[in-house]
Amino acid sequence: MTTERRPEHIPPRPPRDSPPGTPAWLLAGLRPSSAPIPWAAVVRAGIALSVPIAVGFALDEPEYGALASMGALSGVIGDTADAYRMRVLNIAVPQLLGAIGVALGTLVYGHGWLAVAALTLIALLSGMISSIGTIASASGLVFLLNAVVGAGLPLPEPWWTAPLLLSAGGLFVLLLTLLGWPLRRRQPERAAVAAVYRAVADALEAAGGPADAYDERRQQVTHALNQAHDVVLGRRARVHGRSPSLVRILAQLNVLIPLVEAAPAAHLRGHPLPPEVPAAVRDLADAVEEGRTGTPVLDLPAPRSPSERAVDAALRHAANIVHLAEPDPFNVDDRLGRPAALRVRAGRAVRDMMFSEASWRYGLRLALCIGLAQSLVSLIEVERSYWVALTVTFVLKPDFGSVFSRAVLRALGTAAGLVLAAAVLAEVPRGWWDVPVMALLAALIPAFSAKGYAFQTAAITPVILLLSDLLNHQGFDLIRPRLLDSLIGCAITLVFGYLLWPESWHTRIGDRLADAVDDAARYMERAFAPVADEAELRAARQARLHARRRIYRDLSGVRTEFQRALTEPPPIGSRAAAWWPLVVAVERIVDATTAARVRVNHGAPAPPPSEVDRIAAQLRELAEGVRSSPTPHRVDIPAEPGEPSVLSDVHQEVAAARAIAQPEH
Repeated sequence: MTTERRPEHIPPRPPRDSPPGTPAWLLAGLRPSSAPIPWAAVVRAGIALSVPIAVGFALDEPEYGALASMGALSGVIGDTADAYRMRVLNIAVPQLLGAIGVALGTLVYGHGWLAVAALTLIALLSGMISSIGTIASASGLVFLLNAVVGAGLPLPEPWWTAPLLLSAGGLFVLLLTLLGWPLRRRQPERAAVAAVYRAVADALEAAGGPADAYDERRQQVTHALNQAHDVVLGRRARVHGRSPSLVRILAQLNVLIPLVEAAPAAHLRGHPLPPEVPAAVRDLADAVEEGRTGTPVLDLPAPRSPSERAVDAALRHAANIVHLAEPDPFNVDDRLGRPAALRVRAGRAVRDMMFSEASWRYGLRLALCIGLAQSLVSLIEVERSYWVALTVTFVLKPDFGSVFSRAVLRALGTAAGLVLAAAVLAEVPRGWWDVPVMALLAALIPAFSAKGYAFQTAAITPVILLLSDLLNHQGFDLIRPRLLDSLIGCAITLVFGYLLWPESWHTRIGDRLADAVDDAARYMERAFAPVADEAELRAARQARLHARRRIYRDLSGVRTEFQRALTEPPPIGSRAAAWWPLVVAVERIVDATTAARVRVNHGAPAPPPSEVDRIAAQLRELAEGVRSSPTPHRVDIPAEPGEPSVLSDVHQEVAAARAIAQPEH
């Protein structure tokens, strides 16, 4: 066994190429994403924001139409889930908090210090709510945004008019979203599970080829599994008892696990699989999405190695389950588990929010910045500068990405959006022409949002300005003050929400990575833990499956955190780039461990406990080294003596990881 790695096994650094003089972190934010444009959302957005304006003009109440369209805007931005049940929550819950926010803002409009105190308190609560989860984060954002609008704009009387109209606009988006539910109510779950099958097929196709290509496909498998689990769990939380359709979806998702585990073993074998294998998996994906049943027909070549036998057995079993019309509900392992009751989860979330240091810290950061922004516009004559607090709210969302880069991208996106808004406000006459213009501008929001934050900002800016003009009738005079307000808001965020808080520029990515290495050590011990009987074997296998899913999900989160850190300026961005190869190395250690377990399951001799303990100890030593060193220090790790074993690949990956990152002496 050697510690020298093949060239293709060197973990790649993230791309840092950029034109001379252009910071790589800025270029990363300006590079459009390759995500596809959600055309259905594009059509919905155009209808949702233009129809309320048309109704307002028809009733000779354009201000009412503008407020309803503002509510629709928050619904369009929040409609990001796949399953219909989750989409209802993603739209309805933020609308509820948004109505409360605009009501509170309306009550303190024009009251100086009272408005400052109220918005500061709302910002604290909004920031703490945002720490609970995805829906809570969107709800906290809309809560604060609507409060800022209510406190900064003269809205129609009485006070309940604005909340009612904003909610009506959001509910109109929800109605448009649910139009397809009678025909497609099971489609999101089936599509999510089918996407996992296709991702696994791509990974099997790349197995045995260049390591970088396989790593990318494996990451896609992890992402697809995370998405499918979230979608199915969202439905699982609301289905009590054994729903036949849910049982089938669970069975089709669970039966993929052996195939996912067999992929690393096939890759480490070093030879591509026969093309019939990924083709058969893609056919299963089509069967899942179309709901096909019947007798499966597989034309697969005979397996010639333990890893091929593992893939063949897993694929044939998956084919039988996918085409089974009615799986036995009492013979389907519920590997996803059932979420706790809503009351229990809500109580747990509130408790975690109240006693979480991170929750209070983010809430205080947001409250400080909003308090300063609102003080500026409430106590100093700055015309309609609610936009300052709006900018702070949008930028200071660390769960959306880097605060520093978002501030810069927000300024650039706003400038681009103002150019488009200037053309609209200068050339398009006010009145019914606003309806088709709004339909076009609103359609750009989901299309541009898929490409990145700067693009989303450029699309949202002219929409908000057009709606503001319908409320205040200022026309082209809105342009210059809004650019100045955006720059002021970005400056407040950078100074008081970023630079004054050490955790902003002393990243904790090393700690998160060290935790992932510790998880890899525990996974190694669990994968080869001795068992005494069949019951212990089943329990150990179930625990191993849960551990593997958890570590892959955690590693996906670590990778996302690193990607965010790479958009920060030095030193955070440069440190993240230095640690990046270890992220890939840890993922490969987990892959090699899974592959070794699969080979043992198919006849290879199990490793002795002493060898397992030695590798686990090396991983824990590596974790301590990551925690104690701000940057990795590459050293030569001598080869370990001994005969090759089923864990030889694991030894090689661990040695490579230890060579990448050692504690600084």
